[in-house]
Amino acid sequence: MIKRLTVFCGSSFGTEPIYKDQAYELGKKLAEEQIGLVYGGANSGLMGTVANGVIEHNGEAIGVLPHFLKGREIAHDKLSDLILVDTMHERKTKMNDLSDGVITIPGGYGTLEELFEMMTWAQLGLHQKPIAVLNTNGFYDDLLQMIQTMVDKGFVKEVNQKMLIVDDQIDSLLNKIKNYQAPQIDQWISKDEV
Repeated sequence: MIKRLTVFCGSSFGTEPIYKDQAYELGKKLAEEQIGLVYGGANSGLMGTVANGVIEHNGEAIGVLPHFLKGREIAHDKLSDLILVDTMHERKTKMNDLSDGVITIPGGYGTLEELFEMMTWAQLGLHQKPIAVLNTNGFYDDLLQMIQTMVDKGFVKEVNQKMLIVDDQIDSLLNKIKNYQAPQIDQWISKDEV
């Protein structure tokens, strides 16, 4: 059962209004489905927008923000809870601990780093949670092609590629997340070794 999902996304809005619109709709849908939001805690860009979609529809929104970013990424002041941590690694670990899966929407370097860390942890067998990309307006098409290239060139196993759930519609993406069955993979290392 999915109680909370982490959403990775940009702290800016990007160049196309659809990114903001979809972020808000995702937050609204999570609230309607009674799925709590775990995210980076900021009030800016798509981060603030997805949180607003949750909050304005009476959902749970939990932010996880490193102390050193509190001045830069203005903390959202209407969250259900704001957890302050010391490092970026602690932030991702806490977000993972609090959620039952991940959705990635448009963002920059930090968003990609968060997505791929979760994918790497799944590949290593450290978790079996669903990891999804909401491919708004084809934003991640080139990245998905690059992943296919990594498979074709022998750097990523097809079973690991299939761990990534992709859709461009919120409803069908959430349905895929709810029905996700993780492949059986040997655990390479323990969580304590990370």
